[in-house]
Amino acid sequence: MNIKEEIIRLKKELDVTIVAHFYQKDEVFEIGDIVGDSLELAKKSMKVNTKNIIFCGVSFMGESVKVLAPQKRVFMPRVACCAMAEMIDVGYFNENLKILNDAGIANDDILPITYINSSAAVKAAVGKMGGYVCTSSNAFKIIEKGLQSGKKIFFVPDRCLGQNFANQIGLKSAVIGIDKIEDVKESDIICYNGFCSVHQLFTPEDVDFYKEKYPDIIVAVHPECDVKVVQKADFVGSTSQLIKYITQDLSIEQKVVVGTEFNMVSRLREKNTYVLSSTKPECPTMNETTLEDVYKTLKSIENKTFENEIIVSDDVTKYAKIALEKMFEV
Repeated sequence: MNIKEEIIRLKKELDVTIVAHFYQKDEVFEIGDIVGDSLELAKKSMKVNTKNIIFCGVSFMGESVKVLAPQKRVFMPRVACCAMAEMIDVGYFNENLKILNDAGIANDDILPITYINSSAAVKAAVGKMGGYVCTSSNAFKIIEKGLQSGKKIFFVPDRCLGQNFANQIGLKSAVIGIDKIEDVKESDIICYNGFCSVHQLFTPEDVDFYKEKYPDIIVAVHPECDVKVVQKADFVGSTSQLIKYITQDLSIEQKVVVGTEFNMVSRLREKNTYVLSSTKPECPTMNETTLEDVYKTLKSIENKTFENEIIVSDDVTKYAKIALEKMFEV
């Protein structure tokens, strides 16, 4: 049996659209009917005509699609976790709010914004407070919109993304649990202490190494990288923004070193593109999904056992959808 041909046959017979994130293995990425970063996949998945969606990514992405298109049946070949998303739950969210309350900042003076890398339950908690979801490609616009409320922004869960965008706007930020509570109280953007383990692999010393070895090289990084790395970079952008910049805006002769997940970087260009790390920056959970997993999921739909179907409660769906739709409005 040619497993790829079987997947193509089954998805047509079973009315399935396969969705794959840029960080997936090549073998999985290549069978995707829709590919992209978190924002692209959320938007495009809402509009598919098939009744079934197989989402190749991590769990918060599958949940987001289910919230936005509750009439669809959403399955994941592997319900893989995102380490950053696992760093926060509703309990931790409320604990951090209490720290702010105890410091004299009332909930009425706080506007939460959650990075899309969070569970549907956390998105719902944010939605209940009138907050927003954002992605790395639209965080700047969402934070600017949020600041118009006159409230302090409570940004979860990625401290790096929150701090990097605060620096870009010229505002003060602080991280709960790291910075002094006095600094937290004085900040415009208060960050939760979460991070992406893959993007933490890149260091300022890595940037210095490549700049010294190739004086004309361009350093392009994702805003989930540490603040000190971002400050040394020539270009900072989301997954889609990095792809466009490297493949369309730079000449093939231009050397560029990239600070983001390995699978995506390896597909960009055949030469003059480097990875900003001596360690292979591969997301372990994004790489869990295999062609065999996709095939088994299709067979479960065919056999009506419906394995790894994503289910989100009505209450969570209601409030998470509010936060997600507020993002799309902006």
